[in-house]
Amino acid sequence: MTNDSHAGHIIILNGAPRSGKSSIARAIQEEFEGPWINLGVDTYNAMTPKRYLPGIGLRPGGERPDLEELVPFFYAALYESIAIHAGFGLNVVADLGHHDSYSQPLGILGDCARRLEGFSVLFVGVRCPIETIMQRREMNQEGREALYLRATEETPVPEPVQRWQDEVHRPGVYDMEVDTSVLTALECVEAIRHQLNLGIPGPSAFESLAAQR
Repeated sequence: MTNDSHAGHIIILNGAPRSGKSSIARAIQEEFEGPWINLGVDTYNAMTPKRYLPGIGLRPGGERPDLEELVPFFYAALYESIAIHAGFGLNVVADLGHHDSYSQPLGILGDCARRLEGFSVLFVGVRCPIETIMQRREMNQEGREALYLRATEETPVPEPVQRWQDEVHRPGVYDMEVDTSVLTALECVEAIRHQLNLGIPGPSAFESLAAQR
Protein backbone atom coordinates (compact mmCIF):
# COMPACT_ATOMS: atom_id res chain seq x y z
CA MET A 1 0.00 0.00 0.00
CA THR A 2 1.23 3.50 -0.77
CA ASN A 3 0.07 7.04 -0.19
CA ASP A 4 3.04 8.48 -2.05
CA SER A 5 1.93 11.58 -3.96
CA HIS A 6 4.63 10.81 -6.54
CA ALA A 7 3.10 7.44 -7.45
CA GLY A 8 1.89 7.05 -11.03
CA HIS A 9 -1.69 6.87 -12.19
CA ILE A 10 -3.26 3.52 -13.05
CA ILE A 11 -6.02 2.98 -15.63
CA ILE A 12 -7.62 -0.47 -15.88
CA LEU A 13 -9.70 -0.99 -19.04
CA ASN A 14 -12.12 -3.90 -18.70
CA GLY A 15 -14.15 -5.36 -21.53
CA ALA A 16 -14.72 -8.24 -23.91
CA PRO A 17 -12.29 -9.15 -26.70
CA ARG A 18 -12.68 -6.82 -29.71
CA SER A 19 -14.45 -4.19 -27.62
CA GLY A 20 -11.69 -1.69 -28.40
CA LYS A 21 -9.58 -1.82 -25.22
CA SER A 22 -6.23 -2.19 -26.97
CA SER A 23 -6.91 0.77 -29.25
CA ILE A 24 -7.74 2.94 -26.24
CA ALA A 25 -4.61 1.77 -24.42
CA ARG A 26 -2.42 2.67 -27.41
CA ALA A 27 -4.11 6.06 -27.73
CA ILE A 28 -3.48 6.77 -24.04
CA GLN A 29 0.21 6.02 -24.55
CA GLU A 30 0.31 8.35 -27.53
CA GLU A 31 -1.84 11.21 -26.22
CA PHE A 32 -1.19 11.46 -22.47
CA GLU A 33 1.84 13.22 -21.07
CA GLY A 34 4.58 11.20 -19.41
CA PRO A 35 5.38 7.51 -19.72
CA TRP A 36 2.37 5.19 -19.76
CA ILE A 37 3.38 1.53 -19.54
CA ASN A 38 0.97 -0.99 -21.09
CA LEU A 39 0.67 -4.05 -18.85
CA GLY A 40 -2.42 -5.57 -20.42
CA VAL A 41 -3.45 -9.10 -21.37
CA ASP A 42 -1.54 -9.25 -24.66
CA THR A 43 1.68 -8.07 -23.04
CA TYR A 44 1.35 -10.52 -20.16
CA ASN A 45 0.37 -13.48 -22.33
CA ALA A 46 3.36 -12.81 -24.59
CA MET A 47 5.49 -13.72 -21.55
CA THR A 48 3.41 -16.76 -20.60
CA PRO A 49 4.58 -20.23 -21.75
CA LYS A 50 2.44 -21.50 -24.61
CA ARG A 51 1.30 -24.58 -22.70
CA TYR A 52 -0.35 -22.31 -20.10
CA LEU A 53 -2.15 -20.08 -22.59
CA PRO A 54 -4.63 -18.43 -22.82
CA GLY A 55 -3.49 -17.61 -19.28
CA ILE A 56 -5.26 -14.54 -17.95
CA GLY A 57 -7.22 -14.47 -21.21
CA LEU A 58 -9.04 -17.69 -20.26
CA ARG A 59 -12.58 -17.10 -21.46
CA PRO A 60 -15.78 -17.55 -19.42
CA GLY A 61 -17.43 -20.94 -19.17
CA GLY A 62 -15.03 -23.11 -17.17
CA GLU A 63 -13.59 -24.64 -20.34
CA ARG A 64 -10.07 -25.23 -18.99
CA PRO A 65 -10.22 -26.21 -15.30
CA ASP A 66 -6.72 -27.63 -15.70
CA LEU A 67 -5.42 -24.06 -16.10
CA GLU A 68 -7.67 -22.34 -13.59
CA GLU A 69 -5.50 -22.95 -10.53
CA LEU A 70 -2.77 -20.85 -12.13
CA VAL A 71 -4.93 -17.93 -13.25
CA PRO A 72 -5.20 -16.26 -9.79
CA PHE A 73 -1.40 -16.38 -9.47
CA PHE A 74 -0.95 -14.90 -12.94
CA TYR A 75 -3.31 -12.06 -12.09
CA ALA A 76 -1.72 -11.51 -8.67
CA ALA A 77 1.74 -11.26 -10.23
CA LEU A 78 0.48 -8.90 -12.93
CA TYR A 79 -1.18 -6.57 -10.42
CA GLU A 80 1.85 -6.61 -8.14
CA SER A 81 3.88 -5.56 -11.18
CA ILE A 82 1.38 -2.77 -11.87
CA ALA A 83 1.80 -1.61 -8.26
CA ILE A 84 5.61 -1.68 -8.53
CA HIS A 85 5.60 0.37 -11.73
CA ALA A 86 3.21 2.93 -10.25
CA GLY A 87 5.24 3.03 -7.05
CA PHE A 88 8.22 4.19 -9.09
CA GLY A 89 6.15 7.04 -10.50
CA LEU A 90 5.34 5.38 -13.83
CA ASN A 91 1.80 5.57 -15.16
CA VAL A 92 0.19 2.25 -16.11
CA VAL A 93 -2.64 1.36 -18.48
CA ALA A 94 -3.83 -2.26 -18.55
CA ASP A 95 -6.44 -3.62 -20.95
CA LEU A 96 -7.99 -6.75 -19.45
CA GLY A 97 -11.09 -8.94 -19.51
CA HIS A 98 -12.01 -9.65 -15.90
CA HIS A 99 -14.71 -12.22 -15.20
CA ASP A 100 -15.46 -14.82 -12.55
CA SER A 101 -17.14 -17.44 -14.72
CA TYR A 102 -14.68 -20.26 -14.16
CA SER A 103 -15.62 -23.83 -13.20
CA GLN A 104 -15.88 -22.31 -9.71
CA PRO A 105 -15.69 -18.65 -8.63
CA LEU A 106 -12.12 -17.48 -8.00
CA GLY A 107 -12.72 -13.95 -6.70
CA ILE A 108 -9.83 -12.58 -8.73
CA LEU A 109 -11.07 -9.01 -9.25
CA GLY A 110 -11.44 -8.29 -5.54
CA ASP A 111 -7.97 -9.71 -4.86
CA CYS A 112 -6.51 -7.55 -7.64
CA ALA A 113 -8.22 -4.45 -6.26
CA ARG A 114 -6.73 -5.07 -2.82
CA ARG A 115 -3.25 -5.27 -4.35
CA LEU A 116 -3.65 -1.68 -5.58
CA GLU A 117 -4.92 -0.19 -2.32
CA GLY A 118 -3.51 3.29 -1.80
CA PHE A 119 -2.92 3.94 -5.51
CA SER A 120 -4.87 6.21 -7.83
CA VAL A 121 -6.83 3.72 -9.96
CA LEU A 122 -9.42 4.56 -12.62
CA PHE A 123 -11.49 1.49 -13.48
CA VAL A 124 -13.06 1.91 -16.92
CA GLY A 125 -15.75 -0.35 -18.34
CA VAL A 126 -15.28 -0.63 -22.11
CA ARG A 127 -18.64 -1.59 -23.56
CA CYS A 128 -19.57 -2.50 -27.10
CA PRO A 129 -22.77 -4.10 -28.49
CA ILE A 130 -22.43 -7.73 -29.55
CA GLU A 131 -23.35 -6.82 -33.15
CA THR A 132 -20.37 -4.48 -33.43
CA ILE A 133 -18.06 -7.02 -31.80
CA MET A 134 -19.10 -9.64 -34.36
CA GLN A 135 -18.45 -7.17 -37.20
CA ARG A 136 -14.96 -6.56 -35.83
CA ARG A 137 -14.32 -10.30 -35.53
CA GLU A 138 -15.11 -10.66 -39.22
CA MET A 139 -12.47 -8.09 -40.14
CA ASN A 140 -9.05 -9.32 -41.22
CA GLN A 141 -6.81 -9.65 -38.17
CA GLU A 142 -3.35 -10.40 -39.49
CA GLY A 143 -1.59 -12.85 -37.22
CA ARG A 144 -4.68 -13.21 -34.99
CA GLU A 145 -7.07 -15.10 -37.25
CA ALA A 146 -7.07 -18.22 -35.06
CA LEU A 147 -7.95 -16.23 -31.95
CA TYR A 148 -11.43 -15.17 -33.00
CA LEU A 149 -14.48 -17.33 -33.54
CA ARG A 150 -16.43 -16.37 -36.63
CA ALA A 151 -20.17 -16.21 -37.18
CA THR A 152 -21.93 -18.86 -39.25
CA GLU A 153 -25.44 -18.99 -40.68
CA GLU A 154 -26.43 -21.46 -37.96
CA THR A 155 -24.64 -19.55 -35.18
CA PRO A 156 -24.58 -15.78 -35.81
CA VAL A 157 -23.09 -15.26 -32.33
CA PRO A 158 -20.88 -18.14 -31.14
CA GLU A 159 -21.64 -19.18 -27.57
CA PRO A 160 -18.15 -18.31 -26.22
CA VAL A 161 -18.51 -14.79 -27.65
CA GLN A 162 -21.89 -14.37 -25.98
CA ARG A 163 -20.45 -15.62 -22.68
CA TRP A 164 -17.83 -12.86 -22.77
CA GLN A 165 -20.57 -10.32 -23.35
CA ASP A 166 -22.63 -11.70 -20.46
CA GLU A 167 -19.85 -12.15 -17.89
CA VAL A 168 -17.12 -9.55 -18.39
CA HIS A 169 -19.10 -6.69 -16.85
CA ARG A 170 -20.14 -8.48 -13.67
CA PRO A 171 -20.45 -6.93 -11.12
CA GLY A 172 -20.24 -3.78 -13.29
CA VAL A 173 -18.70 -1.52 -10.63
CA TYR A 174 -16.76 1.16 -12.55
CA ASP A 175 -15.56 4.71 -12.14
CA MET A 176 -16.71 5.41 -15.69
CA GLU A 177 -17.80 3.61 -18.84
CA VAL A 178 -17.26 4.20 -22.55
CA ASP A 179 -19.07 2.73 -25.55
CA THR A 180 -16.73 2.15 -28.48
CA SER A 181 -19.60 1.70 -30.92
CA VAL A 182 -20.36 5.43 -30.64
CA LEU A 183 -16.96 6.84 -29.59
CA THR A 184 -13.62 6.56 -31.36
CA ALA A 185 -10.54 5.52 -29.39
CA LEU A 186 -9.43 9.16 -29.24
CA GLU A 187 -12.84 10.26 -28.00
CA CYS A 188 -12.69 7.59 -25.30
CA VAL A 189 -9.26 8.85 -24.31
CA GLU A 190 -10.53 12.42 -24.02
CA ALA A 191 -13.40 11.23 -21.82
CA ILE A 192 -10.89 9.37 -19.63
CA ARG A 193 -8.65 12.45 -19.48
CA HIS A 194 -11.64 14.53 -18.39
CA GLN A 195 -12.45 12.02 -15.63
CA LEU A 196 -8.85 12.01 -14.42
CA ASN A 197 -8.87 15.80 -14.25
CA LEU A 198 -12.14 15.76 -12.30
CA GLY A 199 -10.95 13.17 -9.83
CA ILE A 200 -13.20 10.58 -8.24
CA PRO A 201 -15.55 11.78 -5.49
CA GLY A 202 -15.97 9.27 -2.69
CA PRO A 203 -14.64 5.71 -2.80
CA SER A 204 -13.30 4.63 -6.18
CA ALA A 205 -14.54 1.47 -7.88
CA PHE A 206 -11.41 -0.43 -6.85
CA GLU A 207 -11.78 0.76 -3.26
CA SER A 208 -15.34 -0.57 -3.26
CA LEU A 209 -14.26 -3.87 -4.84
CA ALA A 210 -11.36 -4.26 -2.39
CA ALA A 211 -13.76 -3.85 0.54
CA GLN A 212 -15.91 -6.77 -0.64
CA ARG A 213 -15.00 -10.09 0.93
